[in-house]
Amino acid sequence: MTSLCRRIPIAGTGQLCLRCAPRTAAIGAVRYGYLPKWPTIALRLPPPAKCGGAWERSGEKKVVAPRPRSVGRFAAESGRESGNRLAEVMLAAAVTVVMGAGNRVLYKLALVPLRNYPFFLAQLATFGYVIVYFSILYIRYRAGIVTDEMLSVPKTPFLVVGLLEALGAATGMAAGAMLSGASIPILSQAFLVWQILLSYFFLGRRYKVNQLVGCSLVAIGVILTVASGSGAGHSLKEAGIFWSLLMIVSFLFQAADTVLKEVIFLDATQKLKGGSLDMFVVNSFGSAFQALFICLLLPFLSKLWGIPFGQLPNYLKDGAACFLNVGTLSRACDGAPLLPLLFVIVNMGFNISLLHLLKISSAVVSCLASTFSVPIAIYVFTLPLPYLGVASSLPTGFVAGAIILIIGLLIYAWTPSNGSSTASIT
Repeated sequence: MTSLCRRIPIAGTGQLCLRCAPRTAAIGAVRYGYLPKWPTIALRLPPPAKCGGAWERSGEKKVVAPRPRSVGRFAAESGRESGNRLAEVMLAAAVTVVMGAGNRVLYKLALVPLRNYPFFLAQLATFGYVIVYFSILYIRYRAGIVTDEMLSVPKTPFLVVGLLEALGAATGMAAGAMLSGASIPILSQAFLVWQILLSYFFLGRRYKVNQLVGCSLVAIGVILTVASGSGAGHSLKEAGIFWSLLMIVSFLFQAADTVLKEVIFLDATQKLKGGSLDMFVVNSFGSAFQALFICLLLPFLSKLWGIPFGQLPNYLKDGAACFLNVGTLSRACDGAPLLPLLFVIVNMGFNISLLHLLKISSAVVSCLASTFSVPIAIYVFTLPLPYLGVASSLPTGFVAGAIILIIGLLIYAWTPSNGSSTASIT
């Protein structure tokens, strides 16, 4: 057996010897055979992929970009969220309307046993709310619903809220003592006007033409519903321009109060990084500061109700005895304490529902819901209610006013299509 060795010189490394396999003697000669060429296989690496603007390097973890949602799916989810929010607002508005009507009816019933102590009922509601609201706030804080961040929001806006509520109550009482009951609903429509103006200047909100027309029709409908055939215009002339203007100013304070609460919710959303401020934080601190300013205004308020400030402690003591229906005054306080307690509970529920509606919508929407409760309460008074004696009759323009009011609400809620005019007052 022999072997072949071929040396190939390689620069710098010496020589490379290639040995061939030994051949047997049987072959006798070297044979050259044809070796077919195998098909070549090209191995190509894929080009480096871009991710986030940088080339991906080998050995690094591949970052997978999120898959974009389709336009149809995004539109469907947006429409679903919009529908859920609309349903929530409509449900909250319906609850506010029902609670508002019940609040007006029960206030009339609560004054049956406390007809000689309306000022006591007002102070009971003012100071009682502070205790109840802070108790609820404490329970929600212990449950983790209210956080430390919510309680650490600035308290200056709540101070202003309390001041505005106290001023609105004081001026409203002063003007209400000189105006007739039929003229007050007419002047109360200034509340809606004030809210639109204040929302325009302080919230930068722009209203479409249909919204302004709807608000105007709502105000006209309430005036026709309440004041038709009652001689309201004549009573306004008799009262004088000063008291009418003072009542309009009181509604300015109340409208500023609601718009300021909306500003508080909007600012808290930014400070809480998208979180929502619990409404009992607003209710509790706002009511506390309102009670503080009411205490400072007690000499003025007691005089408005015809109660000398020196006799105020005896008046409050007698009012408490009548409220509890005990003592020598119990004969003239039939219906207490049930009717006053029902009013306080429903009034508290009305305030909570009104603030919740303001939180999820706007001050104007909450005002419209409260306004819609007026004709409902008027109709309820035509029913045979206990303690009220003979039921009242409907005003002559009740049906026409109610129809105009409903049309106004529908026009306000109507959303123009893309092809129609969407002009707004800017």
